[in-house]
Amino acid sequence: MALAIAVGLLLASGTAAADRVPLPALVKAHRGEACVEPLPVIRRDHMKFLMHQRDDTVHEGIRGARHSLVGCIDCHAAKDDAGRWVRIDAPGQFCASCHEYVSVTIDCFGCHAALPTVAFRKTAE
Repeated sequence: MALAIAVGLLLASGTAAADRVPLPALVKAHRGEACVEPLPVIRRDHMKFLMHQRDDTVHEGIRGARHSLVGCIDCHAAKDDAGRWVRIDAPGQFCASCHEYVSVTIDCFGCHAALPTVAFRKTAE
């Protein structure tokens, strides 16, 4: 009986829509290209692809392949209203919003750049 009351109270209290984690900000590729894999595949397996590419890069020296982290960032990074690049892991940005939605911590950008390669060029794009 106590369990039924507790469940009832929990359901009755509910969570207002404003308190829920917002849907991810799915930023389209700024280069207008399609993703390197079909969306259901990349959503499910992107970490496997990135880890495989990491191993190829670290152990074999293979860079710039199809599933590189740099390639993902170059396509999915966005600019703010002032035209400056925003870190891909900043709140509300592509990587951060998806990972927040599924409650997964991103640890890539403690070591890797979170801005597209174009952000590091001396000439503005």
